[in-house]
This record gives sequence, C-alpha cells and structure tokens, in this order.
Amino acid sequence: MTVTEPIPIETTDAINARILAVSEDRIQGYPRNPLGEIARLAELPVETVLERLRAMLQAGVIRRIRQTLLATSLAEGALCAWQVPADRLDAAFDTLFQNDPFSGHVVLRSTDAATPGSNYKLWTTLKVPQGYSLEKHAAHLARVIGAEHYRLMSAKKLFALGVGHVRRRGMEAGARADEPAEAIAVQVTHLSEIEWRVLTALKREFAPDELSVDLWAARSHEAGLSLDEFHAVAEDLNRRKVIGRFSTFLEHVKPLASGERVTKFNALFHWAVPPGLEEAAGREVGRHYIMTHAYWREGGPEFRNVNIMGVAHGTDKATVLAHKAAIDRHLAEAGIPVGYTNVFWGGRSEIKPSEISPSAYREWCRSVGIDPQTMAE
Repeated sequence: MTVTEPIPIETTDAINARILAVSEDRIQGYPRNPLGEIARLAELPVETVLERLRAMLQAGVIRRIRQTLLATSLAEGALCAWQVPADRLDAAFDTLFQNDPFSGHVVLRSTDAATPGSNYKLWTTLKVPQGYSLEKHAAHLARVIGAEHYRLMSAKKLFALGVGHVRRRGMEAGARADEPAEAIAVQVTHLSEIEWRVLTALKREFAPDELSVDLWAARSHEAGLSLDEFHAVAEDLNRRKVIGRFSTFLEHVKPLASGERVTKFNALFHWAVPPGLEEAAGREVGRHYIMTHAYWREGGPEFRNVNIMGVAHGTDKATVLAHKAAIDRHLAEAGIPVGYTNVFWGGRSEIKPSEISPSAYREWCRSVGIDPQTMAE
C-alpha cells in the first residue's frame, strides 16, 4: 500500500516560503486570477500553489485568505487609543473584539518607560460605515467598556500598507526603496447598490474548498452578475482606489497551528515633526521596507503632538529597534527634524476585518437596542 506523504504546512518549508513571500502582500489591486498570479511570481505550478494554500488554510497556519479593500476609502475610520482602568482592561479588550464588528485590530500596548500617552493601553482601529458618526460610535463604546478617556486619530495620508512577514525575515535595517513612498489621500468614495453587492462578495474570506483558478465565478453569481460584469465593476473600483490587495494572512503574534511564530514583536512607532513636513516625513518613513503601515495621524497633546505613526514587526526586539534607529537617521539625513519619538509595544492582540456595510451597521444597532437614526452623522 502506498503511503501518501503529508503536505508541509510550515512557513519555513522552502516552497511555502516562496508562496507566502508573494501571497502575503505582493498581489496588489484586483487580479482576475489571483492564484495564477501568485504562482507566476513565485515561479511555481499553480497546482502546487493551490495544494499548499489549501493545506495551510485548512491547518490554520494561514488564518484567512481574502481580497482586501482600502477601508479608509469606504468608511470613516480612525486609530483609537483608550484609557481604561487596569481592572477592566481585559474585559474591555474582549468586548471590542467579540461584540463590536466595527473594531478591527484590538491590541494592548505598553512603553518601555512612563511616557506621554503610556496610560492609554488599549488600542483599536475603528471604522463606521458611510452615513454614521465615528464620534457617536466611539462614545457608545466608551460607555460600554468603561473608558475614562479616548483619543480618535483619523488618517490624513497613507504612506505604507502591506503586511508581509515572510518576505521581511532577515531584512537589513534601513533597507528602503529608491524613491519616497506615495502619499495617498484619505477620502471616502460613495458607491452604488451594485458596487456594494460586488464588494460584499469580494471581501468575504475563502474556505479551503473555494480556492481554485476560477476564483471569482461563484462570487459573481453571489452578486447576481455575470463574471464579465463582476470583473468590470471590480476593476473600476480598483481604479478608484477602493481595492487593496489579494492576500493570505498569518497570525501577527500568536503561534501558528504548526507551532511557529512568524513574528513576536509588534511596534507602533511615533514621530513628531514640524507642521508642514508631515507628508515629506511620511513618505520617507513609508519607503522603508520594514514598515507594514505608515500614516499621518494627529496624536494631540495626549501623545506630545506626534503626527507620523507606523507599525513594524519582528521576532527580535533589538532588531526592531535597529530598524527604527535606521529610520531616525534617515529622517535626520533628509533634513526632517523630529521633536519627539516613542515606541508602543504590542502585547495581546486580535485582528478581524472591520465591517463597513451600512446595512450591517443598522442591523447591529437594532441588535444592541440602539435606534440607527440616532447614530447618523
């Protein structure tokens, strides 16, 4: 009897690493054949890519595969720092992760010393669908979790967005692109009913048995469109900068199902630069390959008026700090003074896609006893 060898699921397996180095964050926009594109860039047969992605997703090594959207283009959003009493911190974390579909990243953060803002230990991303108030939703959440204070920090410009842990392994501190990053303005795009139907079908994550070369056929049927019509709407949304990337997601901090850790340290970097230099500074920070996120956000007096924020990950704290030191030197060399800087280290964290559908928001309001009209802008 022939014994079939198990399909490797470790991210350190040579073939899996080649696939993940592409699939995590290199398939930008809306591809008609995303798995074929991964295979092309990884220089592997598409059958191999399908087999490995199915196995890693089935095992839980990959936690989700989905088409991402630029949610900042679809819903008003902000990074929110919450000041919550220590004895309520874990309960607040659980509430926002489990019961609020509009909170995405939920992270407990700390600093190496008592610094401005270090009493804000709970950090979340928050997006509220079009037509509804971000401030009203945050005020509701503050009452629910018992927050003493909170600070909403909306993004003004985006400079980097792409979480590719595998391709960043062993990256040299200071490695950066030849040119500054593009500065992408944050503005909400209004969509038609058909466009919402396509987006709703697009963004839902894939089950292992849904992975195929003909990936979008079933989703176009779900949206009530022909495949050609579905492609046309999705490609127009991509041109309007609503589509993010097709991506496979690994855990940021927690061990994978295989027992591996792809990263251990999650650092939120803060820089305060003089008014008028925010875009120039963000473009210089965003060109560094280690940065998974980089934004212009106003931290306000609670955070010493920082205005450039970004996230980097790594398996070694000293290495993450070496990357930040390289960025600090680069900013100085570029003639951009930094009046204040800090690092907020991530601890416990959970990540889920934020819901951005206005109809889903109305349903949620009713489920918690809120009249949706009272949450309108």
